[in-house]
Amino acid sequence: MDNTSLYIMSLMYILAGLLHFWKPKAYIKIIPDYLPYHLALVYLSGAFEILFALLLLFPKTQSVGAWGIILTLIGVFPANIYMLTSNKKKKAWYIVILWIRLPIQALLIYWAWQFI
Repeated sequence: MDNTSLYIMSLMYILAGLLHFWKPKAYIKIIPDYLPYHLALVYLSGAFEILFALLLLFPKTQSVGAWGIILTLIGVFPANIYMLTSNKKKKAWYIVILWIRLPIQALLIYWAWQFI
């Protein structure tokens, strides 16, 4: 993979991580009820996204960053399932987007895998 793809991925996860701190309520709503400490989990996942995105940028830590992104994507997958199944009042178009989002996780994992 080329550096442009790497920089796009890194920037994407830095911005996503920052959103955890700027808009934590949006993320709290999608955490499954069975998990404790929702706000702490939002901040922790945001911090890890930023950390792993920064690690991607340096050749010596790129593999660690890529593995971290992969593990983070796997770790947040239950939140994606919860979003799909938790609220019965969603519009049909939104439910379709949530279904499409699930396989996109696999594509994001594959993208990160390219930098291991």
